[in-house]
Amino acid sequence: MKSKEQLRELRDQSEVDLKERYETLMKELFNLRFQQSMAQLSSPARFRQVRREIARVKTVARERNMKLS
Repeated sequence: MKSKEQLRELRDQSEVDLKERYETLMKELFNLRFQQSMAQLSSPARFRQVRREIARVKTVARERNMKLS
């Protein structure tokens, strides 16, 4: 149920907000990968959460036919 709520919130956001959210998530994913390589990762489960959130943002962007990168 939580993912449906997140998807609904993403659909309500403007394109600018959606792009900002995507960029923020990509930076966070990069930082998580960097922390993992340095063996300083505090929450390995966060990888999965971030990747799924990125997929949700991309899905909404695709529905709107907008390009993120």
